[in-house]
Amino acid sequence: MMRNRTRRLRYDSNLRDLISENRVVVDDLIYPLFVKSGSDIREEIPTLPGNFRVSPDDKLRNEAERILESGLKAILLFGIPEDERRDETGSQARAEDGPVQKACRLLDEEYPELFVITDVCLCAYTSHGQCGIYRDGKIINDGTLPYLAETALSHVRSGADMVAPSDMMDGRIKAIRDKLDEKGYSRIPIMSYSAKYSSAFYGPFRAAADSAPAEGGRATHQMDPANSREALKVVRRDVKEGADIVMVKPALAYLDIIHRVRHETEVPLAAYNVSGEFALACQGDQADLVEKKAILNEILTSIRRAGADLIITYHALDFAEEGR
Repeated sequence: MMRNRTRRLRYDSNLRDLISENRVVVDDLIYPLFVKSGSDIREEIPTLPGNFRVSPDDKLRNEAERILESGLKAILLFGIPEDERRDETGSQARAEDGPVQKACRLLDEEYPELFVITDVCLCAYTSHGQCGIYRDGKIINDGTLPYLAETALSHVRSGADMVAPSDMMDGRIKAIRDKLDEKGYSRIPIMSYSAKYSSAFYGPFRAAADSAPAEGGRATHQMDPANSREALKVVRRDVKEGADIVMVKPALAYLDIIHRVRHETEVPLAAYNVSGEFALACQGDQADLVEKKAILNEILTSIRRAGADLIITYHALDFAEEGR
């Protein structure tokens, strides 16, 4: 009687590339880029080694050319206004001369082949650092929605190819979709930060964007890290309201959520390999505890394996330039 046996396939690197079940390629990646008001600015972000804040002028042009030469096709823009122009409603978020609006116009005119996604939120633009209108220690959810919709519209009018609301206000996808449709931009897609958790992994980003809240926290509108069913509920709601892509953020500590969301919806799924995840890997490399390229490749592969179609990561440019 013959006994069934399972043999582990032994293979060299060329065969591995042929049979790997999951691979990360440059087309899967979206590179976050910080645009800062001012001129002639290119400053490395201490909390995100190898990433820079650039002004919407020749410095942005140089960055765009480097990004395109690497093979990357998409970026996610974050704006940083002058400190003195921050106010209670975050008016610079939707201003014609805001940093994101200036960047979108430049990129749309000179680098149309680069797909530009814009982060839609108020936290970097408000004097209090909260993601919405803030009064008496509370976020005013419904009062924030018109400001978010106007911000998204201003980005699209300036040349954005996609908007990505990250504020986590209830009903903001519908408000933005309705506003864009009303103004004739029904074909502009929305990527929703649907399952955005109240995470300790955001510290390096908040330092980079100078967007930490002056008082209070964000647990009232971001998700409890202990919850998973809630994520599915929010994803379903966002898709119903008009989200074209949904997102899970952070990624590495929430691979189970990525997996569950992948099986919950048929729309494309993005995952955000956030600043804290990136910074920890960089710190480990500097301390000779891990090799950054190897560990980040493993991290990105795990996110892809969990079910993400797209990965937003600060490692995108290095990955594209170095190859696997």
